[in-house]
Amino acid sequence: MTTTTVRLLDLGHLTRPAHEWGGDHGRVEPVLAYLVRHARGVLLFDTGIGAGSPETDAHYRPVRRPLPVRPGDVDLVVNCHLHFDHIGGNPALAGTPVLVQRKELATARAGGHTIDALLDGVQHEEIDGEHEIAPGVRIVPTPGHTEGHQSLFVDQGDRVTVLAGQAYDFAHEFGVPHHPWLDRLAELADGRPASVLFAHDRARREGVLPPPR
Repeated sequence: MTTTTVRLLDLGHLTRPAHEWGGDHGRVEPVLAYLVRHARGVLLFDTGIGAGSPETDAHYRPVRRPLPVRPGDVDLVVNCHLHFDHIGGNPALAGTPVLVQRKELATARAGGHTIDALLDGVQHEEIDGEHEIAPGVRIVPTPGHTEGHQSLFVDQGDRVTVLAGQAYDFAHEFGVPHHPWLDRLAELADGRPASVLFAHDRARREGVLPPPR
């Protein structure tokens, strides 16, 4: 039996201006991706910070680290959403299918959502709602940050891992407010211990899902 593993990839950081988060200074946020090895192959959840917009670079002052995978290393890419800091490596993985919610891709293609060039030459595969990639590896819609945001549920037998992307910015915020999709994650977890991992926070949320209302 193949053991399903989840490996964190540190792909750099960006600085969110004070006015975007209500603070009195810029906030440095890591940009994290995850490599998931499962019974049917290898998938990459998010691909790092995209380039191609001097205005965006001036605004967020990103520091990029190279994506440590190449075409052929992974069978599938899943982006939690299509903002520039989650899809930067997609063009370098041309030919690798990228699973995305149909509504998220439509929003991105309408403009003003991301760095448009990062959508070019990418083999997007549109899905609507939940999608099973392999037994125990399932995409679950988690709208909020964007309407088409999605997370990845990974069943590891006696415990589960949720790759939550930017469903919440930080681990300590997880569960507040209580989105309806939290109940779906709890249903899938079925009382087992869960680790919830995030795109912009190295901390993780540990415990049984869902958190108290």
